[in-house]
Amino acid sequence: MQNIDIRSAQNVRITYELASLRDRILAFCIDMLIVFVGYYFFMVWLLALMGGNMEEAFMVGQVLFLLAPIALFTLYHFLCELFLKGQSIGKKASRLKVVRQDGKDAGMTEALMRAVLLLIDFLLSAGGIAIMLISSSSKRQRLGDMAANTVVIRIDAKTQFSLENIEKIETLENYTPQYPEAKMYGEEDMLFIKGFIERYRAYPNAAHEVALDKLVRKLCKELELEKIPVDKIDFLKTLIKDYIVLTR
Repeated sequence: MQNIDIRSAQNVRITYELASLRDRILAFCIDMLIVFVGYYFFMVWLLALMGGNMEEAFMVGQVLFLLAPIALFTLYHFLCELFLKGQSIGKKASRLKVVRQDGKDAGMTEALMRAVLLLIDFLLSAGGIAIMLISSSSKRQRLGDMAANTVVIRIDAKTQFSLENIEKIETLENYTPQYPEAKMYGEEDMLFIKGFIERYRAYPNAAHEVALDKLVRKLCKELELEKIPVDKIDFLKTLIKDYIVLTR
C-alpha cells in the first residue's frame, strides 16, 4: 500500500491511499467497455440515419472509424471527471477518485488536461507510457496527472461505513445533537475531520497540535461558537456524531 500526504486549505495534512496500478487498469477497462458500447450504438444510429445505405455508411465509417472512438473516449473522460467530481464510471466502480494535490476536486482545467493527455498515455502507446509512469513515479502519476498536478486515490468503503456507524448512533431517540449547525457541512468535510483525528492520534507531535488548534478555531468561527472547547478532539468527535444524526 502506497500513501500520499495532502495538505488541505486548513494547513492540515491528511493521508490518502494511492490507487494501485491494478485498480487503475480495472477502472480503465470498465470505461473502455462503456465507450465501446457507446461507439457501437453511435454507428448503428449512423447507419439508420443513412437509410441502410451500406456503401455510403462504409465511406463515412472509414473517416469516423478512428476519429469517433478517440473523440468519444476523450469527451467521456473529460465530462465524467468534471461533473462526477473526479470519477468516471469505471473509477466509481473501482472506488477511485482524482483529486488535486491540495486535496480539492479536479476542476475543468485538470479534467481537460487529463483527458487530452490520455491520447499519449494510453491510445498512442497502447497504455505503455501510462503503465511505466504509474509504476515508477512516487505518486503513481501518469503523464496527465503530472501535467494537471493531480493524483488518483482510493476511496475506502470501510472509512465511509465507520463514519455512518460511530458509536452506533442511528436515530434522534438515543442522542441529542449539541451543534445543530453541523448539518451545513458535507460528508467529505466529516471524512476529513475523521481522517485528521486518526492522524493526530497516530502522530501526536507539536505540528499536529498547532494544526488541531487551527482546525478547531476555524470550525468554531463557522459555527459561531463563543468559546473554544477545552477538549478539542472530543469537540471534533461530537461534531461528527451530530452530523450523522442530523443528516441520516
